[in-house]
Amino acid sequence: MISLKSEHDIEMIKRSAKILSKVMQQIQRFIKAGIKTIEIDKLAEELLKKENAIAAFKNYRGFPANICISINEEVVHGIPSDRTIKEGDIVSIDLGVNYNGYFSDAAITIPVGKINALRKKLIEVTKNALMEGIRQARPNNHLSDISYAIQSYVERHGFSVVRQFVGHGIGFQLHEEPEIPNFGRPHQGPLLKSGMVFAIEPMVNMGSWECKILDNGWTAITKDGLDSAHFEHTLAITDNGPQILTN
Repeated sequence: MISLKSEHDIEMIKRSAKILSKVMQQIQRFIKAGIKTIEIDKLAEELLKKENAIAAFKNYRGFPANICISINEEVVHGIPSDRTIKEGDIVSIDLGVNYNGYFSDAAITIPVGKINALRKKLIEVTKNALMEGIRQARPNNHLSDISYAIQSYVERHGFSVVRQFVGHGIGFQLHEEPEIPNFGRPHQGPLLKSGMVFAIEPMVNMGSWECKILDNGWTAITKDGLDSAHFEHTLAITDNGPQILTN
């Protein structure tokens, strides 16, 4: 069952998303070569506390940190640690916020200093693929129209979309129905309606789409060791089309 949110609900989710966007901007400015990922996690915790918000990921199904930080070949769910960020890395930050019981979720991949041309292309394609998917999030389209738009854009540019992790409904909880794959045939699944709120999040690999989970039980990496990028927005479907809340 896909829940429909009222105007009041969407306004509250928007407040959560505004906090998330503000914190994410501050985190981006903090990231540079020589910073440990655990320092980024601590910063996120402090910034959220100032906003009277809670990190939605902390202790969610046992996740031990406030944010996910995934570097280079790490796809998603990287656990902050003493690992030091290096010049030329690409760093994916995934952050969820709980503000007064309303949830938002966003992710971005950030280049650290100068990166090579292929990494630049990977980031750009992933970011654009998210927008391609979002454009399909409008009333009377099917859910898989989002999925198809993302996959076809990514593959047209020579990369692959991850199959193991998908987008999701959001708002009253961090993860709600429906699951939103980043691949699939068009015109499948439920019709989209005004009032639905989604977190759409393509994860795009430089090589094969296949992933494996590290021994920590969380961090997913590419099977072939090539890089991965991740972008995500929380958005509301309205009669006038998609409204990005984490902008």
